[in-house]
Amino acid sequence: MRLAHWAINAPLRPLLVAVFAASFVLPAQAADLITITRDALDNNAELASARAEYLGVEAGGDVARGGLLPQVNASGTVAHNQQYESQSSSRAGAGTGVEAGAGSSDDRYNTVSLSLEATQALYDEVTRREVTQAERQIDQQVYLLAATEQQLLIDVASAYFDILRAHEVLEARFAQERAIGRQLEQAREQFEVGLIAITEVEEARATFDQSRADRIAAESNLQVAFEALEQLTGQRYANIEALGDGMPIALPEPSSRDYWVEQAIERNPQVLAQQAGIEVARSGAEIARAGRLPTLNAFGNYQFSDNDIDGITGQDSSSQIGLRANLSIYTGGSTSASIRQGTYQLESSQYDFESQRRSSIQQVRSLYTQVSNDVETVEAREQAIVSNRSALEATRAGYEVGTRNIVDVLNAEQNLYNAIANYAEARYDYVVNLLSLRQQAGRLDVDAIEEVNAWLTGEEVNFTLPEGGGNDRYERALDIGAPPQPE
Repeated sequence: MRLAHWAINAPLRPLLVAVFAASFVLPAQAADLITITRDALDNNAELASARAEYLGVEAGGDVARGGLLPQVNASGTVAHNQQYESQSSSRAGAGTGVEAGAGSSDDRYNTVSLSLEATQALYDEVTRREVTQAERQIDQQVYLLAATEQQLLIDVASAYFDILRAHEVLEARFAQERAIGRQLEQAREQFEVGLIAITEVEEARATFDQSRADRIAAESNLQVAFEALEQLTGQRYANIEALGDGMPIALPEPSSRDYWVEQAIERNPQVLAQQAGIEVARSGAEIARAGRLPTLNAFGNYQFSDNDIDGITGQDSSSQIGLRANLSIYTGGSTSASIRQGTYQLESSQYDFESQRRSSIQQVRSLYTQVSNDVETVEAREQAIVSNRSALEATRAGYEVGTRNIVDVLNAEQNLYNAIANYAEARYDYVVNLLSLRQQAGRLDVDAIEEVNAWLTGEEVNFTLPEGGGNDRYERALDIGAPPQPE
């Protein structure tokens, strides 16, 4: 299935097609980068939260628009009423012979009432500008969602290649430990027969202990890298595909730094989100100013009531239709304060946009420079392996004839394996920096991940740590040669 991707310079709503809903089953064979990317797009909690947040902001637009549509409200009551009155008088009619008396009444009755009212805003500038602000917030949220997805893509790719990086470094450290361990054994044997001094044994032991510590650290790095990938996707992978030795190492295309800077300004979702934030803040300031304007609503209502007071059933009804206007004369200064607040928020959003724009430009320039340097660094690191292997062979030869000591051989061993590890670091730095450059330029999408995925070989890298250590590629470096013979 071909995945959709964000196109930042396209209309805003079509960007939503990048919300992925398909589910994928963890394959039995080694997972490649595109498979793990799909898993992350489906299962990553942060991306799911960003999608839900977008839908919430979109619903907020409907809430705001509801204020401009007809409003209908109905209310009704049913009640049983009891009324008791008691009256008394101490006065009697003068000369009438009537005595003072008292009187009381006790009434019980039921009432039913119904009220129905409909209103329609004819002129409400505050609500209208709230709708505009809600639409600008949706635009901003689209870019923020795109930024979250692109960040997830680079995080997954970085975690994937960190595993491969850690695996290659671990291979080198295992081979180094084996080589130096063999040298330590030979040194002990030679010391026992009196061919070398104890100092050379201690030098070999110290170097072996350091190589063992390096191997343990490499094992830890590999485990941490696998767990980081699991955190992003919510799934565990027993093995993944390795990166091929023949992957292209070339300058970004187009090979113009200005082009990538322009792409960052035009397409970087973080920059576009901050730019949309200016419009959100501007709408907020307009809402505050609109608080000084009048509102005009059309209304119509109908009221009905029924009761049985004194045992007599009676019904009343009335209806009304008209216009209702409202104008705030004085609000205690809150309207003026809201206008000032909105103005400052607009100013702040403009500075935020400028800060993000400058940051993106600087990051693109730096990443372009890093990628350009990585191209030369990979070549130099590869040549360093050849040079250090030749230096090791020369040092062995010198050790055999007595012109070099064991410390020289151990240093040459370490230099070779450090060169092998550095070469692995340089290759993966190039891949990750290249993808990071695409991210800052707003051009990191699933298609870009598919291009990198084509560089994988299908060879499996698993989490099972090597038992014996080493690799056939390094067997040539294991034997340091025969020790010098005493005269």
